Amino acid sequence: MAMDEPALADAIRRQEERLQRDPGSLAFAQLADLYRKAGRTREAVTLCRSGLARYPHYTTARLILAKALAAEGELAHALAETDAILALAAKDVQAHRLAAELHRRLGRVDRAVAHLETAVRLDPGDRESRSLAALLRAATPQGEDASGLGRVLADDTFATAAFGALCLEQGCVEEAAQVFTRILRRDPDNGPAREGLETTLRARQRRKG
Repeated sequence: MAMDEPALADAIRRQEERLQRDPGSLAFAQLADLYRKAGRTREAVTLCRSGLARYPHYTTARLILAKALAAEGELAHALAETDAILALAAKDVQAHRLAAELHRRLGRVDRAVAHLETAVRLDPGDRESRSLAALLRAATPQGEDASGLGRVLADDTFATAAFGALCLEQGCVEEAAQVFTRILRRDPDNGPAREGLETTLRARQRRKG
């Protein structure tokens, strides 16, 4: 459960005091994570990098750094941190989940699916990763299996960000995702498709409540 602002501010103050008493402790990671949750992402990045200079194998701090970098929009740098974590701990489920998110936001749909599938293998109870992987890898139905909309989606003429947005406006979340992922498999740098996919996933999350 997320902390309210007064509780978060109090937790930050206590961790700052703790770190002042023992500057060489691992408490920097907890403080950096609190900074991140408070929206102080640049301070979180600075603190993590300072701490990791002393404890380069502290994967928890590196994951916090990756999350803070992602929040700053520095996706490639965040991905470099998840890669470093997985080089040390290939079975780190949280790192696979974050790597999946970063690859997805960079338009690399198949790499995102690969990390989600690994997360599910490592944690079979991870229903969200399983569901998201299924959505991202879904192929457009062909032939007799295709509905009317499915037959339209199978036509490359309609594999456009504008058509994906239209599907989303009509509440066809899965179909919108199919359009955007199809575009991104051809062109990972397609900005409108990348943004469209993220908008679709947010709509999907709101629908799930």
